[in-house]
Amino acid sequence: MNAFTPLSLLQAGEPELDRRPHAVVIGSGFGGLAAAIRLGARGYRVTVLEKLDAAGGRAYVFRQDGFSFDAGPTIITAPFLLEELWSLCGRRMQDDVQLKSMDPFYRIRFHDGVTIDCSGDPEKMKAEIARIAPGDVGGYEGFMKAAEAIYRVGFEELGHVPFDSWTDMAKVAPAMVRLGSHRSLYSMVSKYVRDERMRFVLSFHPLFIGGNPFNVTSIYGLISFLERKAGVHFAMGGTGALVQGLVGLIEGQGNHIRYNTTVSQICVENGRATGVELASGERIAADVVVSNADAAWTYKHLLPASARTTWTDRKVDRARYSMGLFVWYFGTRRQYHDVPHHTIMLGPRYRGLLHDIFERKVLAEDFSLYLHRPTATDPSLAPPGCDTFYVLSPVPNLDAGIDWTERAEVYRRAISKHLSATLLPGLEDEIVSSRMMTPQDFESRLLSYRGAAFSLEPTLLQSAWFRPHNRSEDVDRLYLVGAGTHPGAGVPGVISSARILDTVVPDAATLARQ
Repeated sequence: MNAFTPLSLLQAGEPELDRRPHAVVIGSGFGGLAAAIRLGARGYRVTVLEKLDAAGGRAYVFRQDGFSFDAGPTIITAPFLLEELWSLCGRRMQDDVQLKSMDPFYRIRFHDGVTIDCSGDPEKMKAEIARIAPGDVGGYEGFMKAAEAIYRVGFEELGHVPFDSWTDMAKVAPAMVRLGSHRSLYSMVSKYVRDERMRFVLSFHPLFIGGNPFNVTSIYGLISFLERKAGVHFAMGGTGALVQGLVGLIEGQGNHIRYNTTVSQICVENGRATGVELASGERIAADVVVSNADAAWTYKHLLPASARTTWTDRKVDRARYSMGLFVWYFGTRRQYHDVPHHTIMLGPRYRGLLHDIFERKVLAEDFSLYLHRPTATDPSLAPPGCDTFYVLSPVPNLDAGIDWTERAEVYRRAISKHLSATLLPGLEDEIVSSRMMTPQDFESRLLSYRGAAFSLEPTLLQSAWFRPHNRSEDVDRLYLVGAGTHPGAGVPGVISSARILDTVVPDAATLARQ
């Protein structure tokens, strides 16, 4: 199929139509934006279709009452992946977006009030560890050496490699065995440090990508080394500034994004994706289709059952999905100068709480929280003299059957009371702007299957070749990017998933000759 208007349909005197092969990208999250840029750089005409009224997906920006709230990602840990996208367009990221290094990366506050500031400086980290767990300083160094070895293989060698065939998995199996990938990350960490607080510090990172540290493969230990190597950064103006920078790159390539545009199905003819049909009934022809929609949603709701032999309804339904998130965005009339940019506030339980969330799927009375105060770094995100916050609590996904229309406000008040009693005194009287997102919103607004915030849970048997492939197993010329495909969730993961397209999507010149 050719997606272009034949020359015979051109009227005399009309400008010649764009004859580049056409790629349609469904969704404008980081994965979709990165995919569009890469395809544009390879000669494709690209149309990005976005359900919402602005780009970003999970990185959407809510603006209300003079406050700017980044809806999702707040931490940038691999800026070189973003810089590469600007480079593909002959531009420099620093001309469009200013990234500021965080020092410390974040403060972890244990339930008893003890804190540890985590940074990429090995000496600072050893001093912090010596202060709360002196017997684990050597173990920390040992863990970081192991994490570096995992990073060299898991991120540098495999993060941008497609796993199209089981033989691809077989090739890396010896390295995975050597690195102990069969163990959980918590189990690996426990080999090196004994203090339970340090075990948390070195094992919690998979929660950033929807994984339970007690279940995910130890390969995710690479995140600790990635942070040390590349740093933790914040985009001035918020993560939304990065999104707008990426949108600018797409437009600079002569391509565009259509907003308020919902894709109802991917059109398939003779086993091949030929375009998409919109909720309005409009059909858009394409030479290739890239879905940045949730992988499970893509297979279950955008493709007819007749087109699927691998990701059937049964397989989609039986997969394990990440936890959900409860996120409360709020602005205060005053500033809390003692609160750093990133704070992780732990409840009284670690393993037990995660068991409730991932396995029992019950909403526990206790919680652990991530508190984001971007105005600590960029005061422009709030009115003068005010603070912008969001607080995030991992919760069960929609498999739990929680009625969030009834529970959301009760849960918010419990969190508000806890914050008021700990880090944000008098909070209830200072709030001037407020909104919430629950797993139900993730499903209805972001089309995340079962309200899972990070798509499929990144267990060993749902990683690499076992994950939905970047090149669809079921439909020719259909490709997947984003959290639900390889290599997984998180900003580095979804940008890397788009990088894989360079390997699996045909060159535009090749298609143009067909």
